[in-house]
Amino acid sequence: MRQFDAVIAGSGATGGWVAMQLAQAGMRIAVVEAGRALDPDRDYTDGKRPYEFPLRGDAPRAAFEAQPVQRRCFHYDGTTHHFFINDNEHPYTTPTDRPFYWIRGRHVGGKSLMWARQSYRFSDLDFRAASRDGFGGDWPLGYDDLAPYYERVERFIGVSGRTEGLAQLPDGAFLPPMELTIGEELLRTHVREAFGRTVTIGRAAVLTRDHNGRAECRSCGACSRGCRTRSYYSSPASTLPAAAVTGRMTLVPNAIVSHVVAEDGGRCRGLHYVDRITRAQREIRAKVVILCASTLESTRILLNSGGLANSSGVLGHYLMDHVMGGGASGTLPVLRNVRDTRADRPNGIYIPRFRNLDDARSRFLRGYAFQGSAHESKWAHAYGMPGFGLAFRRAVQENHPWNISLTGFGECLPRFENFCALDRQIEDAWGIPVLRISAAFGDNEHAMVDDMVTSAAEMLDAAGAEHVRPVAEISVPGLAIHETGTARMGHDPKTSVLNPWLQTHDVRNLFVMDGSCFPSSPCQNPTLTMLALAARACDRLIDDYRAGRI
Repeated sequence: MRQFDAVIAGSGATGGWVAMQLAQAGMRIAVVEAGRALDPDRDYTDGKRPYEFPLRGDAPRAAFEAQPVQRRCFHYDGTTHHFFINDNEHPYTTPTDRPFYWIRGRHVGGKSLMWARQSYRFSDLDFRAASRDGFGGDWPLGYDDLAPYYERVERFIGVSGRTEGLAQLPDGAFLPPMELTIGEELLRTHVREAFGRTVTIGRAAVLTRDHNGRAECRSCGACSRGCRTRSYYSSPASTLPAAAVTGRMTLVPNAIVSHVVAEDGGRCRGLHYVDRITRAQREIRAKVVILCASTLESTRILLNSGGLANSSGVLGHYLMDHVMGGGASGTLPVLRNVRDTRADRPNGIYIPRFRNLDDARSRFLRGYAFQGSAHESKWAHAYGMPGFGLAFRRAVQENHPWNISLTGFGECLPRFENFCALDRQIEDAWGIPVLRISAAFGDNEHAMVDDMVTSAAEMLDAAGAEHVRPVAEISVPGLAIHETGTARMGHDPKTSVLNPWLQTHDVRNLFVMDGSCFPSSPCQNPTLTMLALAARACDRLIDDYRAGRI
């Protein structure tokens, strides 16, 4: 049996990065992916028009019925349904009063093909939050530790954005920013004048100029369908090809990892997997095992490994996801019939956290940020207009309202009682025990959502919006698709699974390099931080491997 220097479970955002960094350092690696390899010419639909789809973009009935959880994702439709798993083949359980929606993609690249590409740094306000408010524990590292790795990742994947000089949202190594629309500039001006808050363009892993052999974004508006020009960051578009060109990466698709194979002496020897097509049981051996299968899936693998790396008893606990459901929308009458094509971009606006930045305290801990947009509605307004014929068509063409909306993303506090565990009574289609997920938002998150509604409405009012409609319906955990925690890192092996280098305390050649390592869940989108943490961990892993310490 061939043995590798390292085997990586998962080929998504962090799996692709880890593969690239280790292969470029001279290590022979295997990347084990549960799903199939995609063919951009067949599977990406970014160049197709609505009339080219059998149901004009609606999902086929068979797919819709097989994906009751997946279809709740905002990116799900007839152009993207094949990127999401079949829920019947991949079940999980939840208590009836604590639902969780687990959105998943099993293919080479994972959810790096389907993500919204928002890329924000955390600050010491986030890493040291517990020292400020007394809840939970601090991260075992600070902003200065991670800043060089943020920059390394940004310079490779390409992040467009605007520098703002905010302590709570550190600036990065940006490509030129996308432009704000007239409506968003209006909001930016009034929000700054009225509240001292910042409205900026989203910081997105989308290229605004050619970069590292990849093409500038065409602004076709079809990012969720796959991108054949490789203009946004996904592992198949950038990191996996960079790993492959070294000649030291072996990609193993259709390999569903069930557990880590342990051996005596406090080590592991590889991964056990089931062939997705043939159901054959196989093992792949390596001197180092790295889990990058996603927060819940990596923890599922560990839980199914006989208690491996769980001497602390916290494996599976402290599950978090951003809370949504608070915001507001309206119209901007001052801009009626004003034309602006700058809204044709794969990005929105961002209002960084403004609560609990100083010693003043609101009625909840931590904070939230807003994402949103202001754009003219070209045709959607026609559904509510009376009339027909030529007069109706002219009215539609001549009356273009501007819509404006803000949606909050808030921090979920880390709580032991939010957890996942194995449900050994139920197996997936390959005979592997499934997860039982039990999570709910608490009083702090509910208070945060209430404040989102109030602050969103007051900012739209300040910008002169009319017909302001508050939105106040707290989200179900999982729907933000920002799940983190469950294998938290820390200095103390009694209260954490991983050390600050994402190495398990219990097994020295076993690492977990995805969102499961997070000790808390700051309100910024988490993927950029996952990548920076993985880059930092790989630097230490490479040094230790070369020195024979692993």
